[in-house]
Amino acid sequence: MSVGPVIEITGDGSHTLFLPELEEHYHSVNGAIQESKHVFIEAGLRHLKRDVVHIFEVGFGTGLNAFLSLIESDASREIHYTTIEAYPLPLSIIKQLNYADKYSQEQQDLFYKLHEVEWGTEQWITPGFYLTKIQTDLNQLDFSVLKSFDIIYFDAFAPDKQAEMWSQQIFDQMYNITNEQGMLVTYCAKGVVRRMMQQSGYKTERLPGPPGKREMLRATKL
Repeated sequence: MSVGPVIEITGDGSHTLFLPELEEHYHSVNGAIQESKHVFIEAGLRHLKRDVVHIFEVGFGTGLNAFLSLIESDASREIHYTTIEAYPLPLSIIKQLNYADKYSQEQQDLFYKLHEVEWGTEQWITPGFYLTKIQTDLNQLDFSVLKSFDIIYFDAFAPDKQAEMWSQQIFDQMYNITNEQGMLVTYCAKGVVRRMMQQSGYKTERLPGPPGKREMLRATKL
């Protein structure tokens, strides 16, 4: 019998989930929020200077990356956020997570709204943030239904846990849906992953990683 996800406190006080069957955490145990901000917001979203941004996320999970991106959106910056998730988490788990605790009640409500809106079609969340959730596995995704994207948040479980998510074919597909001057960011800095990105056509950079991790990767389509 499979055991459900276990909520744990990370180094910055924010929650993560531990999956016993994979022996894997959803985020860095050194700090879930600070990892997501460092890898996806600072190195990704804030690095890209565009008024309208199309984001594709591999792994909706707890909704943390989507929520932090929502916080970054405003009347002057419109975000269209597409995310995939094969195994959505139950709302009973989501309501125990503390990611929105330090924000206003309105923003806390928006965190729950990200999880509650319908799957499969673009949903209006705020005047500057639109969300499309697709319930599928990355290897079963029909890429022909996707548009192209300015940023890809590649947040799959680690290669030693889900090797099928980190293949040359996957990175070729990621490259094909990346806009010119767009980018892919990920917490993983393994040499084999970087070389696959380069073979796909990306220019790669090793950047300082979040606390507890020496490096991360940013790949740009020139």
